[in-house]
Amino acid sequence: MKSIYLDNASSTKIDKKVLKAMIPYFSERYANPSSKHEAGQQIREAVESSRKMIASSINAKPNEIIFTSGGTESNNFALKGLFFANYPEKNHIITTKIEHDSILETCKWLEKQGAKITYLDVDKEGFIDLAQLKSSITKKTFLVSIIHGNNEIGTIQDLEKIGKICKEKNILFHTDACQSFTKTFLDIKKHDINLVTLNSHKIHGPKGIGALYLKEELKKKIIPLIHGGGHEFQMRSGTENVPGIMGFAEAVKISNKKEIEKMKKLRDKLISEILKIPNTKLNGSAGEKRLCNNINISFKDIDAEMLQSYLEKKGIYISAGSACQSHTDKSSHVLKALGLSENAINGSIRISLSKYTTEKEVEYFLEEIKKIAGKLKEINK
Repeated sequence: MKSIYLDNASSTKIDKKVLKAMIPYFSERYANPSSKHEAGQQIREAVESSRKMIASSINAKPNEIIFTSGGTESNNFALKGLFFANYPEKNHIITTKIEHDSILETCKWLEKQGAKITYLDVDKEGFIDLAQLKSSITKKTFLVSIIHGNNEIGTIQDLEKIGKICKEKNILFHTDACQSFTKTFLDIKKHDINLVTLNSHKIHGPKGIGALYLKEELKKKIIPLIHGGGHEFQMRSGTENVPGIMGFAEAVKISNKKEIEKMKKLRDKLISEILKIPNTKLNGSAGEKRLCNNINISFKDIDAEMLQSYLEKKGIYISAGSACQSHTDKSSHVLKALGLSENAINGSIRISLSKYTTEKEVEYFLEEIKKIAGKLKEINK
């Protein structure tokens, strides 16, 4: 069998329809969208049409979508931009212990600039305690930033309840929705969200393009990180990545519920079958409160990197940690926050599906992982 890619939480294969939508903007329709001539204005129309498509998917206005280079930039823009706009009158941010590194590292940096950060605990499934959120709010709090669907364990937070608390306390609410976008319901009005981080390469779009949903009235209450020609409503200067924007919008346009249901079915089959292997444990939530494509399992007394290596020899690609942690030797802060032991963390793998994952691939993977897990247990006796 050809190689089987089960690391879609790191990145996804670009859809052929997405690529087709992008190609003309590399070679034929290449004008700068800021140019005033007809060729430039045709590109501007295409960019604005794409912005409208992405905005409508989360019930936002087109002018509330700010294109960026991806999730990391959007997260940095949201936190740093609001901090410097509010400091020193307000300097308190509330987040969680299971955020993506682009939030946690930004928070660490902001602490050196005078920010006070509260890192909320999570329970054994990865959910925050709403009572702790409420009690953490002070007169200095200006922002709550909580990830929607976790990139490692797939747990989906209750945005509606969090948004309600923030609205009642008159505090801004930001969510990193890079993993959840198009995979689960997201409505900025229903959920009372002020800022949302989105990106393209998790949904079969191109890399290097993302967006920050920024509620219209916040444009005067946030400081841009990138200055220049005043692109993106004066919020993010720099000539727009037009091919990327076109691909991003097409990826959003073609996403559908049928694909999500297919991934859920395969996800549940994988979880059920892997848990039949002795001494295994599911990390994160289950059912509708879990991302449709995420499986995270701990194997007792089996090294995850060794398991990953054996699977790779069989042409199967999974993750023994998030891609963003591969540059460090740190163990998973997410699994640590769940209360897992070092042994359990070191024995944890993440399997993440895409709309292209097939039943046949899942069957082959299950056959191989059962053999390899058995072999490694024998070696470790």
